[in-house]
Amino acid sequence: MGRIFWIIAGAAALVLIALFAADDSGTVMGMDTHLFATLSITTLWGAFIASSLLTRGTNWGQAAVQLSIWALIFLTLMAAYAFRYELQDLGNRFTGGLIPGSPISASFGDGREEVTLIRSDNGHFEAVTTVNGKQIRFLVDTGASAVVMSHADAVIAGIYTADLSFTVPVLTANGVGNAAIGRIDSLALGGIERKDVPVMITEPGKLGQSLLGQQFLESLSGYTRRGDRLTLQD
Repeated sequence: MGRIFWIIAGAAALVLIALFAADDSGTVMGMDTHLFATLSITTLWGAFIASSLLTRGTNWGQAAVQLSIWALIFLTLMAAYAFRYELQDLGNRFTGGLIPGSPISASFGDGREEVTLIRSDNGHFEAVTTVNGKQIRFLVDTGASAVVMSHADAVIAGIYTADLSFTVPVLTANGVGNAAIGRIDSLALGGIERKDVPVMITEPGKLGQSLLGQQFLESLSGYTRRGDRLTLQD
């Protein structure tokens, strides 16, 4: 019986992984995800009950306890899948509270995306973004007109800087310097993503932290600040 339990448990875990992995496409093996989930859980539960009933020398009291435990496990798996979006939002909020700059994302049925940032201990709003697949931390700066990246962050993001022409004068916290005009293939902040984004890249050592300026903020439908929270709406 123990081996059967582990086989069924492994199958249930694989079903749950398949459902999470295929959530965006809406199908698993060509089948609607909800139908796949219903059939899989029904089949697994039926297999477990059948194995319990067909096993010789079954202790029915112990079998009833095991059935209750596995019923709770299956219900927990079903609840985890049914409330996957709520659990994801809760995880984002927890992470956002612990790690300044971590985006707290929320998706709505009409396709809108919303990201909330919690103010850092330094009094500024920072944003942990994904630039060309690499994690880059920006300072949200409403006083900056463009998206500005430090030379070091540009290199991390895979931007080839050797051929850039640093001829545009810019004023940074480290004084007056020059910047070059480049482009970002993809910039994502939580569920908000922009493609082919123009960016100013400063000379080495001229900018301590990259800036997320009005160029990005004005591409949003709106943003609001309330206390220690900055909420961006796409």
